[in-house]
Amino acid sequence: MSGAKGKGAAPPLEEQLLKLIRQHPQGITDEALEAGLPPAISADERVQAINNLLQANRLQLLKSTGGKLAYKEVSVEEAAKFKGLSTEEMLVYQCIKTAGNTGIWTKDMRIRTNLAQPQITKILKVLEGRRLVKSVKNVNNPSRKVYMLSELEPSRELTGGAWYTENQFDSEFINVLREACFSYIQRQGDASLGAVAAFIRARGFSKVELRTEDIQTIIMTLVYDGRVDEVEPEGEDDNEDHYRPAVLGVPDATPLTDVPCGVCPVVGECHDGGVISPQTCVYYDKWLEF
Repeated sequence: MSGAKGKGAAPPLEEQLLKLIRQHPQGITDEALEAGLPPAISADERVQAINNLLQANRLQLLKSTGGKLAYKEVSVEEAAKFKGLSTEEMLVYQCIKTAGNTGIWTKDMRIRTNLAQPQITKILKVLEGRRLVKSVKNVNNPSRKVYMLSELEPSRELTGGAWYTENQFDSEFINVLREACFSYIQRQGDASLGAVAAFIRARGFSKVELRTEDIQTIIMTLVYDGRVDEVEPEGEDDNEDHYRPAVLGVPDATPLTDVPCGVCPVVGECHDGGVISPQTCVYYDKWLEF
């Protein structure tokens, strides 16, 4: 029934299958395919046509909501990328694709594909060599690499977002942002969160996109340091947080925070008349002068 392939054309049965599958972008089960084909087509003919499409990488195997296998069409352009890949290699690719931009590590691949670890390692080298997938380090677990499709941008949970550069916490960059935010708020006298965020983005401080929540995190470090005050918006139509230079700044040190006894390693041995005592403590004298 499927017949021989003409030049540049798929056999009629394969075309019928693709037409049916195309109508179900989320995938279609084998039972639904059978119901949609003419009764004259036998099960063997249907299976052979499906296998032909799978070998040509025109179909993707999925699991439907009921746990049954389902088929989804793969475009001609996308199929060309997978030309020559084995069934096992395609299985690993689909497993990685399903993980999205959070990625998947090899242990989970092994569980989901039932393939041995050495086989998965070999397949990953093939997929990386063809630039179909890439490995990404997780900032929360640098020793563990996860894999995702090459064209995807890793999630912030993996990369740490704007605060990490090459998987390293970028304290210098954060300090630059802190000072830029503080300078802007100081110049304006009263600045909304949106205004500060717009200023930071316009100056191009970061190569990655800074969300408004990221800018707020930076500003809140200034609030906690006593350099900026958080104030209520004045107008009824203004729902944004506002910030002003702190009215009462927090000094770097005070007599109460610099009491030497709090960090003295021999404070337990210090007492009146002893070898170590308040009367003979040079640090205590300097603190009293302060």
